[in-house]
Amino acid sequence: MNFSDFIKDNGKRISKEHYLHLIQVSRADGKIKPEELDLLHKEGRKFGLTEPEIDKLIESEASHYDPPYALQEKFDHLYNIAEMILADDTVSEGERKLLKRFAIEAGFSDKTIAKLIELLLSGIKKGEDEDTLLQRFRKEILFQD
Repeated sequence: MNFSDFIKDNGKRISKEHYLHLIQVSRADGKIKPEELDLLHKEGRKFGLTEPEIDKLIESEASHYDPPYALQEKFDHLYNIAEMILADDTVSEGERKLLKRFAIEAGFSDKTIAKLIELLLSGIKKGEDEDTLLQRFRKEILFQD
């Protein structure tokens, strides 16, 4: 199986690198908790990975973040990362810093990052989907700053 690209059930493409970033986020507080491990396996199965393939990827580590160019894709990556952070219902300072780092590397401005992080974390807690939060981000944050 070629790990360079995976396809989500909803048709969105996701790269191996992005999946490895989800793993990195799950490790931000020092270890992968059972809730985070369950989410990693769930996401991996969506991409058609077997349990041994998922376990092998979890053992590896992504060293850098190569964000996509388009706003929608950048936002989707950050949404998935925030979702991983919230898998155990606890947001550590290390996880928050890691989300901020990914937002910086994705090219979001310093003025919008704090608002973006709060939008993602609070929206996901409320069960809002990526598209809804992206529209709110564009309307309430991006075009105001």
